[in-house]
Amino acid sequence: MTAVANPFDAARPKSTRGEIQSSVGKEIGVSRWIAIDQARIDAFGKLTEDLYFIHMDPERAKKETPFGGAIAHGFLTLSMLSAMAYDAVPDIEGRTMGMNYGFDKIRFISPVPAGSRVRAHFVIGAATAKSDRELVIRYDVSVEIEGKPKPALAAEWLTIAFFG
Repeated sequence: MTAVANPFDAARPKSTRGEIQSSVGKEIGVSRWIAIDQARIDAFGKLTEDLYFIHMDPERAKKETPFGGAIAHGFLTLSMLSAMAYDAVPDIEGRTMGMNYGFDKIRFISPVPAGSRVRAHFVIGAATAKSDRELVIRYDVSVEIEGKPKPALAAEWLTIAFFG
């Protein structure tokens, strides 16, 4: 069984707000490898009602696409960023909660073949105080596909950390 990311793990590394703000331009973490197998793809497709054959029908995808089989939904790969962040990004001391704020940019660069493993690299792109109680953090994220030369995706992901 693979480890499951846990945002409440007491052993998760911690950083201060100042350390985050002074880390702009630096890679702050790399997640564990996560398997994107056909069962995960099928579950995501059913949940989101995206049953397109390139994801859900490996035999047809093998015959009718250049991918050699089924590929993961781009949004599945994107949705794994939260789990990958819990693995790779330190918690911030004094943070009471965090939320997604959105994306400035998302590019799906390479398809993720069923059976692949992916992991994310996180760089602090910006850390801007919205108020004394809110810090907007932009993560420049790339998701690597094991053994492939190009990433699955690149994104500028915005989150808000709330304090006090």
